[in-house]
Formats: sequence, structure tokens, C-alpha cells
Amino acid sequence: MAEFDNDTNRLTLKLVYYGPAQSGKTTNLMRLHDHLSPEFKGEMMVLDTHNDRTLFFDLLPLGFRTPSGLLIKCKLLTVPGQVVHDSTRKAILSRADGVVFVADSQVNQRTNNAESFANFEHNCARVGLDLERLPAVIQYNKRDLPAIVSEAEVRASWQGAPWPLCFSTALVGHGVLETFAQLLSQLYLRLDLEWQLGQAQGLTSAAFVQGLMGNAATGGDVHG
Repeated sequence: MAEFDNDTNRLTLKLVYYGPAQSGKTTNLMRLHDHLSPEFKGEMMVLDTHNDRTLFFDLLPLGFRTPSGLLIKCKLLTVPGQVVHDSTRKAILSRADGVVFVADSQVNQRTNNAESFANFEHNCARVGLDLERLPAVIQYNKRDLPAIVSEAEVRASWQGAPWPLCFSTALVGHGVLETFAQLLSQLYLRLDLEWQLGQAQGLTSAAFVQGLMGNAATGGDVHG
């Protein structure tokens, strides 16, 4: 959950990219690191195993200061996709303020997607996150590959779900910024209810998104 430090006038947020192994979680963060331009942006930390799968997590720190002086810091993290690292998944998911679930669009990954989302639901319950209130986006990645589930089929399978759907090819950046902006827009609504960002800080939803995305918030999608 968002943490406010009164001494430093700082609000710290935690956003998590969840999904099956090799669905493109790390690639999403890499493209965000390439193209976001907030006031503050740290170096991206990537921890890989010998076979190039993320073992622990990736971390991308972002931040900006509001006109009122409030410092908003945001940590973007990924979870490991492998089942054997489930305890690490739970630790990273704990106290998350928002989640992007990155699914693999390939037809032969349907089962892995379903199992990973079931694991996500289970772990949310384990760490005390309310899925009905948690800002979240479902992203179907790897749209450039052959033998993928059609957009119509994806929309039909998620019909009635409360989360927005995005389609992406994270390798070249398509859909990455759109996904992040969707998550930030939802996150603002939740934060405004709890911290009165609009009334107390004079911070609108558009300014919140702009603050964490910089020029990318108005520059359209990423194409390369």
C-alpha cells in the first residue's frame, strides 16, 4: 500500500508486473526505462539467472514533485515467472498499489496464462490485497508472433472482468506506454480517495500521469 512519510513529505508507490515466465514483464520495464521521462528516474536493476529468466525481480524507480511540494516516488517491479519462486512473488506483490498482468498471446500459452492468473489471485488473497479494489490492467503481449489468440477471443474471455485490456508487442514498445498510462489513471482514483491528491495537493489525474511519464504521456505510443 502507498506509504506516506510526513517528515520528508513523500508518498511512495509500488507497481508490480505479474505473469507467466517469459511473457514480457522485464521487456515492458526496459521499454518504459527507455521512453519515460519523469522528473526523477533511476537506473533499472535487472537480476537474471544463467538462462536469462528473471530470478528475483527487476526494479525501475520513478518520481516527481507536485507543485505543492509533495514528492511522489514510484517503484516498478516484476515478479519471477517460475513456479519455484512463488515465495518471492508473494513478497514482491505484498503491499502493491497496482498490477499489470502480462499474458503471453501465443495459443500454446493459454494454460500457462490461466495458471499464472490463478496464482496471482491466490497470492493477492495471501498478502491481503483486494482484487475488487486493486488498480490493475491485463496486457496481452507478443502480438507480433504467429499462432496467437485473436483479439476478439481475448475480449470474449475477459468479458465482464473489471480490468481494462491492452495489447502489446513489448519488444518494440507497442502498447507498453498505453498499458502503463491505463494503470496510472486507475491508481490516481484510488490514491485520490485515500490521500485527497486533488483537494490537498492540487494534483489532477492528468498531471499525475504526466508526472510519472513525462513527455511520453503526450507523445503517443512507442514504436521502436
